[in-house]
Amino acid sequence: MVEIGKYKMVTLTYDLRIDDENGEMIEQATVESPLQFLYGAGLMLPEFETHLAGLKQDDPFDIKLNSTDAYGDVNEDAIVELPTSVFLVNGEFDSELIKIGNTVPMMSSNGQRLNGIVLEVTDDTVKMDFNHPLAGEDLFFSGKVIEVREASDAEVAEILSGGSGGCGCGSHDHDHGCSSGSCGTDGGGGCGCGC
Repeated sequence: MVEIGKYKMVTLTYDLRIDDENGEMIEQATVESPLQFLYGAGLMLPEFETHLAGLKQDDPFDIKLNSTDAYGDVNEDAIVELPTSVFLVNGEFDSELIKIGNTVPMMSSNGQRLNGIVLEVTDDTVKMDFNHPLAGEDLFFSGKVIEVREASDAEVAEILSGGSGGCGCGSHDHDHGCSSGSCGTDGGGGCGCGC
């Protein structure tokens, strides 16, 4: 039976909770909508992958990640106030999009895509938090390996080139449009929680 290792296609289900097995459930990958990814491609949280190494089909798992091994601590420098002029579209401020609690896709001055959560809106500024939504949180994954198989050369090439195949998570923040949630990912690739 194939074990989880580098460049194996892994399909699994999981419940993701904050803190421990009794914490708030924030994401599920179900049998109907599992997480599928290429192990070792750098799309998942490294510590998440480390805990899966060597598992086989039908193996259960419980993985606890502290915040530093997940999405890091909250970075106060990632909470910024921006002038409302940044949010004008055709001279108009979109108050439906830019309201407290909304996640807004943005781009940094060097072209990096970012998602920010609106914390506060005044006449002159919008306070945004660009931390990952799960920054500062300990995570607990409880699940089961559904399938482990050899990845085809085409799958490996597509995924490593940034193609759409293989990644099953939206990471978090659920912003990558992949087949399941987002939280097993690192947030920097084509997928991630979030992605």
